[in-house]
Amino acid sequence: MPEREKISQLEGRVEELRLRLQDADSKALADRTGAKFKPASQEAGEFSLLLWDREIRLSYPTFLARDAQNGEEIPTYLQALLLYYFNTCDGSLDSGRWIAFSELPDGRFYNQAFQGYTGKAVAQTFENDLESFAQVAESLAGKRIYFLGDLAYAFQVLPLVSLLVVYWRGDEEMQPTCQILFDAAVSHHLPTDACAVLGSNLTHRLIKQKENSIKSVSVSKQELSDEDRHQR
Repeated sequence: MPEREKISQLEGRVEELRLRLQDADSKALADRTGAKFKPASQEAGEFSLLLWDREIRLSYPTFLARDAQNGEEIPTYLQALLLYYFNTCDGSLDSGRWIAFSELPDGRFYNQAFQGYTGKAVAQTFENDLESFAQVAESLAGKRIYFLGDLAYAFQVLPLVSLLVVYWRGDEEMQPTCQILFDAAVSHHLPTDACAVLGSNLTHRLIKQKENSIKSVSVSKQELSDEDRHQR
């Protein structure tokens, strides 16, 4: 399917999700999702909540999401993610138990593809460099979780949604492996399709941060080299 057609379909889905929420009670939504609601009038207001580490403001009753810092609309796929959350979330708390994508409703059918563009991609990027993986995860506000794999970090994505990345070191016989897990209560907050988007988003953030750190080191080395030549 052409990219433009995919975008068009997603935009159509976003409008459907907005329509579903038009008659929703703002207080009930805030209570269920863990968002804060600030009324502007009897019929309008604004939700605020964290998406990853960014404060997002979601208008009511139009449900348009903007970055609180710069006021810009967030990308369409993140608009969809928030709207799925507001449509699905029932207020359930974390279960404290982590499950694989294959354990989500209908997740088994798509699990191989999901692992390919998430855990496999992360493992190929970091290889056996667990120190680098830890630095990147912590720079993205990941919280170290012990006694899982060789290294594991949890990420709070939305007020009631968290993800876990577990890393296993490779050796002479096995390649390093990585897997993204979900709290077992995630289906109370998001459909499986949206969980796939979350996994892809986290993968992109980890890989991009790794690339940025490599660029930063290269620039620093170049600056030191230029300074050394100047002093000579």
